[in-house]
Amino acid sequence: MRILWVKADKLLPVQNGGNIRTYHVLRYLSARHQLTFYSYYAGTPDPDYERELQRQLPGAVAVPTGKRELSGAARGLDYLAHLGARPPYAVSRFADAKVQKQLRTWFREQRFDVAVCDFLDAAVNFPGRLNIPSVLFQHNVESEIWRRHAATAGDPAKKMMYRMEFRKMLRYERAAVSKFQHVIAVSENDRSLMTQWVDGDRVTVVPTGVDLAEYRPDSANSNSDSANPNSDSNASAPLITFVGAMDWEPNVDGVEYFCAEVWPAIKAEVPQARFRIVGRNPGRRVRKRASLDASIEVTGRVPSVVEHLRQSAVVIVPLRIGGGTRLKIYEAMAAGKAVVSTTVGAEGLDVHHGRDIMLADDARSFAQAVIALLRDPEMRRRYQTAAAETAARYDWPAIGERFAEVLQSVAEMKSRARCAIPPRFAEKKA
Repeated sequence: MRILWVKADKLLPVQNGGNIRTYHVLRYLSARHQLTFYSYYAGTPDPDYERELQRQLPGAVAVPTGKRELSGAARGLDYLAHLGARPPYAVSRFADAKVQKQLRTWFREQRFDVAVCDFLDAAVNFPGRLNIPSVLFQHNVESEIWRRHAATAGDPAKKMMYRMEFRKMLRYERAAVSKFQHVIAVSENDRSLMTQWVDGDRVTVVPTGVDLAEYRPDSANSNSDSANPNSDSNASAPLITFVGAMDWEPNVDGVEYFCAEVWPAIKAEVPQARFRIVGRNPGRRVRKRASLDASIEVTGRVPSVVEHLRQSAVVIVPLRIGGGTRLKIYEAMAAGKAVVSTTVGAEGLDVHHGRDIMLADDARSFAQAVIALLRDPEMRRRYQTAAAETAARYDWPAIGERFAEVLQSVAEMKSRARCAIPPRFAEKKA
């Protein structure tokens, strides 16, 4: 099967949830099919990145667009400049004429059996007429995230901006989902949202996976005194950990909510407890939490989160905003850790409250769940064991195989259509 996979932004180093999911599926497909991975990134050429991409995904094509990478005030001004644009800013900023020209050429030549559009920010560059069977890979339903932002924002200006972007994104996302021959969702919840726009048989769920070779229980330390709330030393104080990119607003919102509304109750019951926030690019709002409370630690970017997970007594996912699925939950579970999450945080995952995870949607019950796990080592061990057993069913090769099956089915649609007997001929023959 000849596969074209199109993605915006750099894939390496593999850090955020979407890139982790894409990377593992690509590695599976490249070993078994003729894969062309085509990506484009802002800025000037990066030879080191392109060499490493070629090493890991032979035949990959990476195109620097020359666009300036914006952040802070510059990003805000760019947003204002695009305020009147019909597409949402989160998508329109990825539009590129050079990328569009290359894709039009490939589609005209019909060089591939199937094309994969890796999320909405790549969809803006796909041609209007998809004469190659094409699949939209939806890591989440983006309009749902903007809807939740608008619902939870306290600042009136932010609420107004979120509402405007939600309306734009809903219109754009609905059109994109309708345009592609097939859509791959990562959860049943996302599938149900998108089947309000298209027939259900056009959306298939391929669940999130986990690297079981990397994330595995550490039998030597998983039940050690590091989770003992009666210990007096800082090194052996019970550790609660959050893992996630700290430049993603739903993560920032979740951490602020936990620190303000949940953490004081936990500290009152387990004074020795510590809270560690692990993730890249923590901003002022997050760093401020650590500066005001010595029991809170912010690590920033780390080489690997595995050791941080292994040191943890409990891993938390206090998200109130989000979509898709959280890979970090399966990673923590595969590492044999007890997890407490909101329902939104665990949305779309094959997890079961009271068996392999604890779910809590208000501050009081969230705190009580964490406290119970810290105080009861036997309960914690039961959750650790059940969590590892659940995660073991979602190794990435199994997910990659399911993804390949969907692509093969979509690729075969065209050949089946070519071989179909035209209705008038069928009637005459009958």
